[in-house]
Amino acid sequence: MDFALPDEVTMLRDLVREYVRDRLRPLTMQVEEEDRIPDGILQEMKDLGLFSIPFPEEYGGAGLGELGYCVAFEELGAVNAAYSNIIGGHCGLCGMSIALGGSDELKGRYLPRMGTGEILGAFALTEPNAGSDAAHIQTTARRDGDSYLLNGSKLWVSNGPMADLYTVFAVTDRDQGAKGVSAFVVERDTPGVTIGKIDEKMGLRGSRTSEVFFADARVPAENLIGEEGKGFRVAMRTLDGGRMSLGASCVGQAQAALDLALEWSKQRIQFGQPIASNQAIQWMLADSEVEIHAGRMMVYHGAWKIDSGQRASHEAAMVKVYCSEMLGRVVDRAVQVHGGMGYMKEFDIERMYRDARITRIYEGTSEVQRMIIAQDLLSGD
Repeated sequence: MDFALPDEVTMLRDLVREYVRDRLRPLTMQVEEEDRIPDGILQEMKDLGLFSIPFPEEYGGAGLGELGYCVAFEELGAVNAAYSNIIGGHCGLCGMSIALGGSDELKGRYLPRMGTGEILGAFALTEPNAGSDAAHIQTTARRDGDSYLLNGSKLWVSNGPMADLYTVFAVTDRDQGAKGVSAFVVERDTPGVTIGKIDEKMGLRGSRTSEVFFADARVPAENLIGEEGKGFRVAMRTLDGGRMSLGASCVGQAQAALDLALEWSKQRIQFGQPIASNQAIQWMLADSEVEIHAGRMMVYHGAWKIDSGQRASHEAAMVKVYCSEMLGRVVDRAVQVHGGMGYMKEFDIERMYRDARITRIYEGTSEVQRMIIAQDLLSGD
């Protein structure tokens, strides 16, 4: 077994790490206060190719696969999860749903422009009454000649307020349950598409989410992703990769929290010595190091399976539940190491504590991941 990253992935990691250090880290407090990432920074990220990492080379992508994508996400997560959230909604969810299920014509029409960042994508699956129960969405798509009419609403759409196109999941045959869900590419300027309120969130400031409404929104039939009734399968395959890269972001966030705790424990003097000399602190640091390493190995293995063309739904569920919960434990310990200072907004660790909480909820709650894992075990797959 060779645990070394491929040279091209190592080069990508070093490129993103340097960019994070020199350009993104100094903006952390500005992004938090303004709840937006400066337009110039987004353009720089596009120019660096960060909006095209997992896309196939024939459609203008970097062709670095899920492993390259996860390695980049680990580095981005280490500075601010908002960056990986924007790219994740665009690349890993919207773009990859087109790449995995779309026709050659559909991929050729959208992926090259998404790769350059000319257009920004979003993934519209969750609804007010269909979060974990995604198979029972209420948004409908009715065939009308050479197009479909979409009606319904989506909420908590990452990139929703500024996206140029959405991958939207809607029911085309209610009687078929999950097999009656279809997926569509819907452009923002389509008549009948409106953007609702921008969400005020506990964390992830800089990554904007919103409601999106569809009222007789006419979508060309050629914008159907794959075939009618295959939308739920497209969503689940897409979320396999999305959960893997989210796990990578969690690893990066956890590593950053541990680094801050380690540095603080060496500097903070209590009872005449650094708190790092106390066994209680040492065990917190050691436990975090062990868990981060385990999470990183799980992510890399799962990404390897996806890049090898193997089914990785089971691994994706394990990565999602473990890495998101691991992040919560690591950041909580880091706050404890910082003591009262960890509760102050002037310290990065306070923001990281708030940002971490959503990872156990979106892209499939921890409870749903455990259901997936258990069902796989019980079915013998």
